[in-house]
Amino acid sequence: MVHQAYRAGLRGVDCTARGDGLKALEVIGVRRSMVIGLFILLTLSLATPAWAQAAQTTEAFVVLSGRADVPQGQQVGDLVVFHGASTVDGTVDGSLTAFDAPVTISGRVNGDVVVFNGRVELRSGANVTGDVVSQDDPVVASGATIGGERRRVQTNVNWEGFGWAGRLAWWLAVSVSTLVVGLILLWLVGSGAARILEAGRTSIGPAIGWGLLVFFGLPILAIIALVTLVGIPLGLGVLAALGLIYALGYGASAWLVGRRILREPTAWVLAFLVGWGILRVLALIPILGGLVWFAAVVFGLGVLLVAIWRARTTSRAAPAAA
Repeated sequence: MVHQAYRAGLRGVDCTARGDGLKALEVIGVRRSMVIGLFILLTLSLATPAWAQAAQTTEAFVVLSGRADVPQGQQVGDLVVFHGASTVDGTVDGSLTAFDAPVTISGRVNGDVVVFNGRVELRSGANVTGDVVSQDDPVVASGATIGGERRRVQTNVNWEGFGWAGRLAWWLAVSVSTLVVGLILLWLVGSGAARILEAGRTSIGPAIGWGLLVFFGLPILAIIALVTLVGIPLGLGVLAALGLIYALGYGASAWLVGRRILREPTAWVLAFLVGWGILRVLALIPILGGLVWFAAVVFGLGVLLVAIWRARTTSRAAPAAA
């Protein structure tokens, strides 16, 4: 009986071990199925946005410099052209914005067409669902349709439309800016302000020549730089800095006028304020004010360049003499 009980015990242990093994295998199988299912769900969740994007949206098209053409049968998203030209024979599924580029449309634009500088031509069969906004009136052929309105883009502020209040506001804005820039200029140069006076007194001809070169040359240089892809940051930076550069020339001329009237030992601040006040009073006179501003900026820029050149030449000659 002991032997039978022992054999029965062995069978019980064997059955128990087999049962535990089967349960372990079942648990492993369930876990493996869960891992595979989660992996499939994760793959589908990552792939679904890509399928939806490919089916529902199109990529935007941005051109910094050059042609931006959409051939017939092709479709793009929003189209942005900074400099160059654009011809749309296909479909633009969004807005078309051109800053400095002529635009020719014979296809479809599902949005607005905005052109800041350039000709807009809609050929026969063209379809623009939104507005057409341009600096000049667009050329619209028979058979072309515009779903929205035709509007003019305003690239400059018409101060005349505000009457005397607008002109006064503009005069105050220019006055404050030139006052601040002039005071900072003279404070920074310190004793170098005497070099500005000397250059304005002894080099009138070279100052006018250099001033004209800078006044007209910088905008031309900026426009040329915008044509090339590498020079776009330089062109934009020069255009943005033109106001500050012209204000520096205006401040230098105000200093020359003021010190011509109030000589030393009068404080430089008082002399600058007198010269600046005379120029700003003359600016209130129509036509004459513009001429005075142009002359002051040109002469002031030339004087600054001559003074800088003389200062650099003197600093190089001093170590050589020593």
